[in-house]
Amino acid sequence: MIKRLNKLPEGFLDCSAEDLHSILPDSTLISLDGQRKQPLFLSVLLHGNEPTGLVVAQNILKQYQESRLPRSILLFIGNVKAASKGLRRLQDQPDYNRIWLEGKLANESEIHHDIAELLHEMARLSLFASIDIHNNTGINPHYGCVNKLDPQFLNLSRLFSRTMIYFVQPGGVQSKAFSHLCPAVTLECGKVGDEFGIQLATNFVDQVLNLEAIPEDEVADQDIDLFHTLAVIKIPETVSFSFDGSDADMQFIQGIETLNFEEIPPGTAIATIREDVAVPIVVLNEEGEDITRRLFEINDHKLVNLKTLMPAMLTLEEHIIRQDCLCYVMERYLIGMGEKAGNDEKPIWTVDTA
Repeated sequence: MIKRLNKLPEGFLDCSAEDLHSILPDSTLISLDGQRKQPLFLSVLLHGNEPTGLVVAQNILKQYQESRLPRSILLFIGNVKAASKGLRRLQDQPDYNRIWLEGKLANESEIHHDIAELLHEMARLSLFASIDIHNNTGINPHYGCVNKLDPQFLNLSRLFSRTMIYFVQPGGVQSKAFSHLCPAVTLECGKVGDEFGIQLATNFVDQVLNLEAIPEDEVADQDIDLFHTLAVIKIPETVSFSFDGSDADMQFIQGIETLNFEEIPPGTAIATIREDVAVPIVVLNEEGEDITRRLFEINDHKLVNLKTLMPAMLTLEEHIIRQDCLCYVMERYLIGMGEKAGNDEKPIWTVDTA
């Protein structure tokens, strides 16, 4: 399924995400030669409705159209078919940012197999860094995500924003897979069409391309705003919900989307719950354990948080909530807390190149 190219196809630089399927019918890896041979892996459109990564790649390649790239690029273009429909993924597809795994899965598809092969291939290379570019559907700041608290990871992410999230779940995300191979970061560039987010990401990628090396200096807590993802909040398929006050099993308070990266004090009623609904949400921690009752209770038909919570990626888009989640729950994090970070097991697709 993954097509391989050694040059840009005709019309690529000015093609929209929706029309990209006319040039590239499926996922594609484009190898582009640069002055420094250690390549930057750049992935875009893992979610078909998040076109900023494609625009950033086009901006960079237009910038160096008349000159040689300062560093080689491996440009991975993800879910072209979903992009043609303006969707995160098609109904019969897996989430393209949950497939970067090795091993037999119960519902393994051809793209799972091809991604596993791609990871084997990338493990044989000496990658300089990996950048995965996304959009948010909710109101969020521009921030980077890392899966290790290694100084190179933090220094890389800090070039984009001092705000960053450290997470180890969900599994199968691109940045986590590449974190075993090189410094890796996911960029969250705001909503689709956010011109400032596009410019920030374009400048960041250009800066990384021109780096001789990623700094290895220790990063102090006061130099960044670091958060740790504790849990994910999902809504069961059987529970209806609304954000505008319309009749539903769960009616969220108006303006809930503005609470991203804000601390919500204990006792805040974030939704009204229909009387016969016993389990309106499910909260899963990093180990996949149900911790709903530790964080929420239903009091007088209101969903109330029991502890101070900081959400991220809250969105009002129902199809995103159904396909992924309502939001993530975070805590502010100090680098000294993360001594164990980065010491998780070695993935079986990693190849010893020594």
